Amino acid sequence: MPPAAPSAEFLAAFRDRAGAGGTLTFAEFMELALYHPVLGYYRGTRRRVGYGTGTDFFTASTSGPVFGSLIAAAATRLLAGQPGRDFTFVEIGAEPGGSVLDGVDHPFGATRTLRLSDPLELAGPCVVFSNELFDAQPFRRFVFRGPAWRELGVELREGACVEIELATVAPAELPPSAPEGYVVDAPLAAAALAARIAAQPWRGLFLACDYGKSWRELVEATPAGTARAYSRHTQSNDLLAQPGEQDLTCHICWDWVAERLVAAGFSAPVVESQESFFIQHAADYIAPTLLAEAARFSPVKQSLIQLLHPSHLGRKFQVLHARRP
Repeated sequence: MPPAAPSAEFLAAFRDRAGAGGTLTFAEFMELALYHPVLGYYRGTRRRVGYGTGTDFFTASTSGPVFGSLIAAAATRLLAGQPGRDFTFVEIGAEPGGSVLDGVDHPFGATRTLRLSDPLELAGPCVVFSNELFDAQPFRRFVFRGPAWRELGVELREGACVEIELATVAPAELPPSAPEGYVVDAPLAAAALAARIAAQPWRGLFLACDYGKSWRELVEATPAGTARAYSRHTQSNDLLAQPGEQDLTCHICWDWVAERLVAAGFSAPVVESQESFFIQHAADYIAPTLLAEAARFSPVKQSLIQLLHPSHLGRKFQVLHARRP
């Protein structure tokens, strides 16, 4: 069955946003599809994350308190002897109705959860945490044609969204040349968000769980780009289908996030696979938990396998951590 056409409401919002030119960059289309105040995918109230009927994808937070316990244990270790009670744990971009530390015995003096519409205000000693926040930021798409990069955009034709190539100036970050037809999905908004977070007057630990690649990998090893859509636990390359009804995402550039943090006074950020990060920094939780669950295959043990095993989420996701004294 062909994908659902854009709703009449979305088509009207598209035309209003596009104006006389009639076109949007892909980043502008994605902003509209995900974050429009009424029609945006992330503005809806339905449950998006989990294993139940009607959900679209699962992530580390689906494991519930086990993931939160791992994060709390790792953050405590990375604070290097500084008492957790001196820090406020701030989660940015949590799903509606919950947070990573729900049901978790943690050492932090206070907790805050910043959701989509909350102002980004950080101050004092903090542990600033996010899970799949950066990959949800609008990204720009570019294709190399002949001697130059051309930006990919979207226009309406006969009531459908179609991809077009725009005559816009490519950002300086792109390499001077590439193989014909090479596509780069450039997560510039994710880098800008990292800079905004780092610019706030806070100190402490930055923890970001997400999936990404180095800039070299993005421009040398992903010729079709990394963008994809998710709906009902099915991955798709049709990024323009069902706007407002499916998730859109791409790999973030860890190098860009790290550069913004360093520029704001953070120590050299470290990026590790999720598996390595938790084994290295959350052993104080993992070891006694596995010992207690050794005689049975419990939901707790199942969650640990899901989060740590390289064939599950252990290698798919990475964790960037950095400290600002």
